[in-house]
Amino acid sequence: MAHTPPEPVQIIKQRRDAALSALVSGVPYMQYLGVSFDRRGDELTAILSYDEKLIGNPFLPAIHGGVTAAFLEMTAMVTLSWSYLWQDIESGTLDPDEMARGALPRLPKTIDFTVDYLRTGLPRDAYARARVTRSGRRYASVQAEAWQDNRDRPIAEATAHFLMPRRDD
Repeated sequence: MAHTPPEPVQIIKQRRDAALSALVSGVPYMQYLGVSFDRRGDELTAILSYDEKLIGNPFLPAIHGGVTAAFLEMTAMVTLSWSYLWQDIESGTLDPDEMARGALPRLPKTIDFTVDYLRTGLPRDAYARARVTRSGRRYASVQAEAWQDNRDRPIAEATAHFLMPRRDD
């Protein structure tokens, strides 16, 4: 029986990075805000690069609350999508080149979203991570937190519920 050798790790990493890039670039508002993602294995960290347009109160100055909420919602949505697309990306079933050409999988739809603002978002980069707490065929729950200089001092936390896209099995 012939044994097929495993794919080189560099090929797998390139496929993961290309798929993540296509997923993020498929959401124009993420591009506008300057949101990017750092990937380490299957763990994602969202990065909101500071820009003056993100300031809501120039007298403090502070990042606009709507920007903070959008950043957390995007982090939750991309993390959730990444978790349920992981197998298809790993196996090569989901082609990153096709994704980059616009053949993106459907994203989850937000059912509800709650944000707790804990501290003022200062005029600097912010980071966020999300954790999927429940993921079923139809519904998912995700928690997210954003911080700036110290992860132990979050600027905001969020809880989100999503309607999962139908999977054509």
